[in-house]
Amino acid sequence: MAAAPKSSEKKIRVLIAKPGLDGHDRGAKVVARALRDGGCEVIYTGIRQTPEMIAEAALQEDVDVVGLSILSGAHLELFPRVVDELKKRGIGTDDVLLFCGGIIPEEDSKALNTLGFKAVFRPGTNTQDIVKFVYEHAAS
Repeated sequence: MAAAPKSSEKKIRVLIAKPGLDGHDRGAKVVARALRDGGCEVIYTGIRQTPEMIAEAALQEDVDVVGLSILSGAHLELFPRVVDELKKRGIGTDDVLLFCGGIIPEEDSKALNTLGFKAVFRPGTNTQDIVKFVYEHAAS
C-alpha cells in the first residue's frame, strides 16, 4: 500500500457521497473509515444527496477526490449529473479524481470511465485496494 502522508504533509481530501434516494450507506461508511484510517481527510455527506449538493460540497471542501456510492441502480442517471454539476462549478476531471462503487454492472464500467470515473469498485473489493488506488492516483 502507498504510504500515508507524514503529519507535516498535506492530506488527501476525499468526499464520499451517496447520490439519490438510496438509503443504504454501510459500504460508503466502510470506505470512508478505511480512507480515514489510511491517512486521508474524509468528508462524508450522508445519504440522499442531490448532484448539486455533492458538487457544492466538493467545491466548498476543496477536495482532491470524489467517491460516489450507489446501490439503487440509478448510477447512469445520477453520476453524469454529478459530473455536470462539478463542471458548472469549475471542477473538471483533471481537478479531482473520481471513483465510484456499489451495485454497478460490469457492462456499465465503460460509460462511467468515459464520464471520468477512474475506477469502479464492486461489492467484495478489499478496502485497502481502494486506499491504494486513491494514493496512487490522487497525487498524479
